[in-house]
Amino acid sequence: MAVIIDGKAVSASLRGKLKAEVEALKAGGITPGLAVVIVGNDDASHKYVRNKKRGCEELGIYSEVHELPEETSQQELIGLVRKLNVDPKIDGILVQLPLPKTIDEKAVIENINPDKDVDAFHETNVGKIMIGNYRFLPCTPAGIMELIASQGIELRGKECVVIGRSNIVGKPMAMLLLHAHGTVTICHSRTRDLAEVARRADVLVVAIGKAKFVTADMVKPGAVVIDVGMDRDENGKLCGDVDFEAVREVAGYITPVPGGVGPMTITMLLKNTITAAKARKG
Repeated sequence: MAVIIDGKAVSASLRGKLKAEVEALKAGGITPGLAVVIVGNDDASHKYVRNKKRGCEELGIYSEVHELPEETSQQELIGLVRKLNVDPKIDGILVQLPLPKTIDEKAVIENINPDKDVDAFHETNVGKIMIGNYRFLPCTPAGIMELIASQGIELRGKECVVIGRSNIVGKPMAMLLLHAHGTVTICHSRTRDLAEVARRADVLVVAIGKAKFVTADMVKPGAVVIDVGMDRDENGKLCGDVDFEAVREVAGYITPVPGGVGPMTITMLLKNTITAAKARKG
């Protein structure tokens, strides 16, 4: 039976340390500031934004939420981003994705000052992650690395498999595992014999967006299984990309959904905002 990696507990511990860092910065005259921009009425996005605001309040970070209507133009959104780029109260800017189809996400992200890009989506920050010389890490992969470290798991020389190749999770996740001296394979919808590749993994990270996609016969006994998915099963119940109940009988470690990777993502966003404020302080 696998050890369940409790993301809520790891997140709470990290937030305690981050709160102390915020207090130290405030004592030196710097209050970290985060601006979140949301366009449209997507319920899930609004829920995420509320959680981010609550996280800022918990740590003592100044926060602004800019809620824009669905019909906001790309030009108007970029205009707001440029204003936030030069706002001295704001250390971090996050534009909540997805954006309405009328707006080019890439164009908006490229207008965020890389020094305030706390999502680490700007091409400059992506390039820095590639070479291992970064200030910010994308929040979900960074949170996963914290979860793995919390269990004292050594990645050096381990066979690591990432299922999913998105710019937000899959690709940066592979780079972080590589920086930690793992041997990394990225799988996707066109991978041949995906189940066979997955079975080789000492560490399996699943970010594919398909409910209960990874089954017990795809997992090596004793493997570390990290489930990034947030799906609904046939009964409408929240679940991940991994068949949790079956896989926990085989794996050595596993993250639950909810309560695994999710709590870490916002915590790492708060950490990036504090990092940006420290850079401002010099």
